[in-house]
Amino acid sequence: MTVENMVKLKQKLITKVYIELDKFTMEYERQQKEFQEDIEGFTTEGQHRISEAQKGYSDSLEKERMKYQKNYNKESIKVLEEKVMENKKKYEDFCMTSTVEMAIVPAEEVVILKKILQKETLLRNATEGELNHLKNQMEEMKMLEASRESDISKLRKMLEDEAHQKEKLKGEIARLQSQLLQLGSEVGKTKQKCRRGGFEKVAGGLDYSPPFLVKHPQQASGNGEEASVAKLCEHGGLQKILSLLESENADAQIHAVKIIANLACEERNQKKIVEAGGLTSLLTLLKNSKDETTHRIAASAIANLAMNETNQDLIAAQGGINLLSMTAANAEDPQTLRIVAGAIANLFGNDKLQIKIRDEGGMKALLGMTRCKHPDVHTQVARAIANFAKCESKASIQGTKVGRSSLIVDGLLPWIVQNASNEVSLVRHDIEIALCHLAKHEANARDMISGGAMGELVRVSRDCSREDIRILARETLISNPAFQPEIRRSEQNNVE
Repeated sequence: MTVENMVKLKQKLITKVYIELDKFTMEYERQQKEFQEDIEGFTTEGQHRISEAQKGYSDSLEKERMKYQKNYNKESIKVLEEKVMENKKKYEDFCMTSTVEMAIVPAEEVVILKKILQKETLLRNATEGELNHLKNQMEEMKMLEASRESDISKLRKMLEDEAHQKEKLKGEIARLQSQLLQLGSEVGKTKQKCRRGGFEKVAGGLDYSPPFLVKHPQQASGNGEEASVAKLCEHGGLQKILSLLESENADAQIHAVKIIANLACEERNQKKIVEAGGLTSLLTLLKNSKDETTHRIAASAIANLAMNETNQDLIAAQGGINLLSMTAANAEDPQTLRIVAGAIANLFGNDKLQIKIRDEGGMKALLGMTRCKHPDVHTQVARAIANFAKCESKASIQGTKVGRSSLIVDGLLPWIVQNASNEVSLVRHDIEIALCHLAKHEANARDMISGGAMGELVRVSRDCSREDIRILARETLISNPAFQPEIRRSEQNNVE
């Protein structure tokens, strides 16, 4: 029934993807229509400006015609000047042969002619100034026309580019629809396989704590979809997806983070994501975003990347522990706490990060998350404690760790004791393993005795449902000399 429910869920998710795809298509067509209307508006405005320019050119031509008329007047003035010079010569000749009284009248005519000549000269200068002004205006109009033609050319190119982009997006939509149909087919095949054969279960060893892995509903776990996502990654789509992490559109950003998180589930994709700068982008998003949904999905992607030691070192080196700790401190949703706790638990399994985890608030964040009552959060907190206790025990045996456990120093022992008999088996077994690792070292014995942890370990050695943990608890109690007096005292009390 669980498998059938999962298949039904996948089918519902595929239907949801179809609906979201239709919404994106409608939104694109709406934006395309608005852009087309803007282009038409720009074209109308350009035509209007061209009409105004043509009208301006007509006015300029009319002024040019008037200029030529004035030039014609200049020619007339020139002829008149020639006549004046001729009359002046005649007058001089006349003066030489005439009396003084007869010379008075021609002199007055000369004065009048000079005044007329001055007026014509002024008129000519004014006409030349007007002509120069018109020439300047003509040059400006030509430059303006060239600028408008350039703008129109740019608008046409933008329109062509938009049309090309539209065709490209149509092809992309068709490709995605084809992928969705393929996913539907894969879901059907998976359902048939599940009905025929079911799934195999893998048993883990005592010290094995499987890494925390998150897959989001938007990307189901069918083999067909994983292949499609892998192909997208191989054909250069990863960089486009990473670029969406910086988008101002919150929905596009969240969708991109989900895709990255699901890609990071596969070990073969993790290296590509890190090399493409995906880890840095995720940490930046975790730092800058104030949306808890974005925090939760980004933390899930980081948790998926933190499944191998190399990526764990990179996360720690780029301040990831501190960012996850701050995210946990500000989170309100138990699911956000669960994912952040899972990411921290993955990091807690790295021997080299024990000191950095304490220094950057990882242990404090874990203690804060113990206040949440959600069992899923407790599962990840218990796994983190078991991983840390195992690494710390190894360091103590090697001599690189001295003194009490950091789990005890930072105040996590009461929660460990309280949840040693937790109803959730995953929580209970991780806590039991952590108690065994803590009890291996004499430096922890006093705190474990006074805090009730030794009593829980005794109970585990008798009543644990897993035989391997019972044996380990019994051997640990026997091997630690600090517990022997308490064990004998307890046995005497039982005898009495």
